[in-house]
Amino acid sequence: MLTKRIIPCLDIKNGRTVKGVNFVNLRDAGDPVALAKQYAAQGADELVFLDIAATLESRTTTHDMVREVARQIDIPFTVGGGVRSVEDAEKLLKSGADKIAVNSSAIKRPVLIKELAQAFGNQCIVVAIDAKKLNDQWMVYLAGGTIPTDLKLFDWAKTAESLGAGEILFTSMNHDGVKTGFATKALKTLSTSLNIPIIASGGAGLKNHFVDVFKADAADAALAASVFHFGEISITDLKKELKEHNISIRL
Repeated sequence: MLTKRIIPCLDIKNGRTVKGVNFVNLRDAGDPVALAKQYAAQGADELVFLDIAATLESRTTTHDMVREVARQIDIPFTVGGGVRSVEDAEKLLKSGADKIAVNSSAIKRPVLIKELAQAFGNQCIVVAIDAKKLNDQWMVYLAGGTIPTDLKLFDWAKTAESLGAGEILFTSMNHDGVKTGFATKALKTLSTSLNIPIIASGGAGLKNHFVDVFKADAADAALAASVFHFGEISITDLKKELKEHNISIRL
């Protein structure tokens, strides 16, 4: 049985880690390099670094910060934000990233997923999807959740897989930052309809929320931000809790 993964997420804006609720009202959560080092020491399985302003500001992710984070950790490191080409991705990989996350650029030009997968391998490509439930339908948003599209979550996820995505990182905008639990039903639908790993994002507030999503076999990994950044849950304690519920986890 594959072990489940715990993944802290660093949303970066102006060189700082930030976190909001439902993608708005961002507040400072600390220095990304220090947080990355702390999470690696606590036993995080991977780290996700998202430059959330890169797309809106029409630029690529800051490579100096990626290099600095990579120097401080010894766990897989996914980087996203403003990746529009194979060349953009290659620069991030050379700066220390292990995987590349794409979101808005893939929606605007889906063949980008195929180009990246062919250049670096499917296992290197994470397609991040931000979606909001509207009238019982999960709809996809781009540009950091600021622009609605006519894409439906489950259709877009299947398309991304067919083009070469190695993982799907699904963030529920409805659940983001509210700490009431993950969008387990939608995640379960994704998990049963796709053949690639699913990363759950949005809604973690208690250790039991991680237990619930894994017990439901709705995700291969669970990502969280504020509960880790502000010391509400420690990764060490979380992993002990998961182990007590017989969830396969790397301690």
